[in-house]
Amino acid sequence: MMIEALLVVTVASAVAVMFADEEIAGRLAFWLSLLPLAGALLMFLGFDGSGNALLGGDIAYQTQADWISLGDLSVGYHVGVDGIGLSLVVLTTVLMSLAILSAWTPIDERQSQFYGLMLFMEASLIGVFTALDFLAWFVAWEFVLVPMYFLIAIWGGPRRKYAAIKFFVYTNVASLVMFIGFIALVFGLPVNSLDLPTITQSLHAGELGSLAGIQPGTLKAVAFIAMFAGFAVKVPMVPFHTWLPDAHVEAPTPVSVILAGVLLKMGTYAMLRFNFTMLSDQAIEFAIPIALFAVISVIYGAMLALAQQDLKRIVAYSSISSMGYVLIGLVAYNLYGLGGATFQMVAHGLISGLMFMSVGVIYNVAHTRMVGDLSGIADRMPLTATVFTAAAFGYMGLPLMAGFAGELYIFLGGMQSTVLPYAQVFTAVAMFGIVIVAGYLLLAMQRVLFGPFEADTDHEIVPAAVTDRVSIMVLLLIVILLGMAPDLIYGIIQDAVQPILSIGGGL
Repeated sequence: MMIEALLVVTVASAVAVMFADEEIAGRLAFWLSLLPLAGALLMFLGFDGSGNALLGGDIAYQTQADWISLGDLSVGYHVGVDGIGLSLVVLTTVLMSLAILSAWTPIDERQSQFYGLMLFMEASLIGVFTALDFLAWFVAWEFVLVPMYFLIAIWGGPRRKYAAIKFFVYTNVASLVMFIGFIALVFGLPVNSLDLPTITQSLHAGELGSLAGIQPGTLKAVAFIAMFAGFAVKVPMVPFHTWLPDAHVEAPTPVSVILAGVLLKMGTYAMLRFNFTMLSDQAIEFAIPIALFAVISVIYGAMLALAQQDLKRIVAYSSISSMGYVLIGLVAYNLYGLGGATFQMVAHGLISGLMFMSVGVIYNVAHTRMVGDLSGIADRMPLTATVFTAAAFGYMGLPLMAGFAGELYIFLGGMQSTVLPYAQVFTAVAMFGIVIVAGYLLLAMQRVLFGPFEADTDHEIVPAAVTDRVSIMVLLLIVILLGMAPDLIYGIIQDAVQPILSIGGGL
């Protein structure tokens, strides 16, 4: 019942904070957020699973019960985690606690509602990474949109309403496309359940029949494309990326931390679960176009970041580029590729969160994020400048940091792939993106942190608040810890990935 306890505690904490007094809401939210964090860490320490949640084996913390009867179709309550899901649950709880702590300085109005919505979003994200019934999973997936919409629309920047509506429309339409693809599969199967493991195993057993005159092979291809397109918006992958920079720029920094650190991982997590696990044959069949989209996202996202002057936009476009590497790992479809892609989801979540926190700390003090407005602030904010530099090098793949391990696994998987034609070419081109990443991050650091001090702002440049410094230091230490000891999570990720390869024929 660990997952149920985690969900109940998080929702109860959200309700308590929502109705708390404004003066204590932030502190109450932080201390209550430590409860799901402690629960996730206990789950991690006690984890003994060795299978894949959709393909069977020893699934940890599993609960299954009847929920709703819809005529001949039954909906069950089914939750559980393997190494993939658990890694992302821990990422979610860690980032949420630190994001809430970092919000104490910038959030000064309607604090109860802000922190309550953050915790509601945490509960929904935990649901996405633990649900094993499609309807329950879809409810959690959609519910994430609601608090995110309000967090941007109410506490965001000058164009917050436009950014919030754009985010909601893009992701909601994407959900509809994904839902159509999935339902097409369900009604083509001789099962009367929305249980994800049951559906996955039925698909691999060749039980999919024709639907509306569409033959099974074509139906699988159509469903794969529909689901992939829907998830690609959430990643986001070029050309479905245009909502992301607006959402990041207008969102308050703590919300940007969760958006980049966790919400984007929903897309690649869903691709891994649905496209690359349920429909592995189609994943291999469409390997070349998927790899093309991945490489374009890596290079184009990096080039867009190179052209930006707003620090937040730089980090936002960097996320598009980095998530392209995750897609390269998925399409490589081998142990290093799929395992590295999952590890990179966690690593990128931590590093992108650290980058946004660092930018937020600078903005809290200087009230500007424009590269041309600041210079030489390292003397005034030495700790923040050090962390920002370390985070930037982590983005570039500095050894002994989490980003290096993730990219190393992905590149090894790409170079050794036997299912992706021209895998070495695609991987080599994607690796060139690191050069562009180094270019725009080094340029931003040089202009903002170093050189003679200048600040085109009326605000005095002073050391950051204690809570800001604590949050970025703790997150940096986690990034370094995971870089020095990647097997802390990579081992359990491998155990969950191996059954996918045995089904799909990957090596």
